[in-house]
Amino acid sequence: MPTNFPLFPQQASAQAGQVDAIYFFMVAVTAFFALLIAGLIVFFSVRFRRRHRDEIGVPIHGSLALELLWTFVPFVIAMGMFGWGAKVFFDLYRVPAGAMEIFVVGKQWMWKVQHMGGQREINELHVPIGRPVKLIMGSEDVIHSFYIPAFRVKADVIPGRYNTLWFEATKPGTYHLFCAEYCGTKHSGMIGSVVAMEPAQYQAWLDGGPADGTPVDAGAKLFQDLACHTCHQQDSQGRGPVLTNLFGSRVQLQDGRTVVADEAYIRESIVNPQAMVKAGFQPLMPTFQGLVTEEQLLQLISYVRSLSDAGAAPGAGTAAPTQPQDRSTLENKR
Repeated sequence: MPTNFPLFPQQASAQAGQVDAIYFFMVAVTAFFALLIAGLIVFFSVRFRRRHRDEIGVPIHGSLALELLWTFVPFVIAMGMFGWGAKVFFDLYRVPAGAMEIFVVGKQWMWKVQHMGGQREINELHVPIGRPVKLIMGSEDVIHSFYIPAFRVKADVIPGRYNTLWFEATKPGTYHLFCAEYCGTKHSGMIGSVVAMEPAQYQAWLDGGPADGTPVDAGAKLFQDLACHTCHQQDSQGRGPVLTNLFGSRVQLQDGRTVVADEAYIRESIVNPQAMVKAGFQPLMPTFQGLVTEEQLLQLISYVRSLSDAGAAPGAGTAAPTQPQDRSTLENKR
């Protein structure tokens, strides 16, 4: 495919081929039937035109076989599109196990990125080729939309909740990054770049760039600064639930519901703790809405995840920042 044709940027991800294939198939089917129907209209208009003023048309009786044919054929084509589209949809939204995780926060009018190793970027995202990358995204203000045309991936970034997006870059290069949801007067300037690199070059970039501490480290410090440790103690004697091995487990709530302790549950428990109170505990926790930013919420979630074997986030580079030895260090800080 020509790379300089603006409507069709080059394919640079594992998903791009699937998306383009179903798109061009649907365009081809639409064009075929549009031309077929237009041609038949012209043909029948000429073939069955009235040749003199007194001519009366002859009644034509329907054909059951013909009726079934033009009902069955479109049905098969439509269901084929549906099945194919469903497969592509699930492939796009089911994140592979072990995908490298990166935090992304949208803010008028910039993209703020933090890698698990602590490296930060603004309006730029460095990723390795040949490895699935999962973006955990939130917004500090309004709805944004994270869109990489060359990767054929796009997902809304919504305030008050987290959304995920994944891709696997296949070609080294620098690709456009856009906000695809109108988010204010400078929406058109909310652009950036995704830099896909060979794994060795990406590792060199990680090693050469400054790191401000991992999200887990920052979350551990926030956990202390906000005095969370006074209620969430390790000996089950605190006024709040024990956080060790909380992430990924099923939590029984006071109202009888059972929920999974994922990122959304932890976030909700921080900003609106009265919404989902764990069974056996009193609704004593104050809200931290407005006291912590979206980035700090992600850091706190990273720390809580690090306390669970199931929650260790796959990091960037050769060393994962949430290995057990790092967790021991964090426990000592508490």
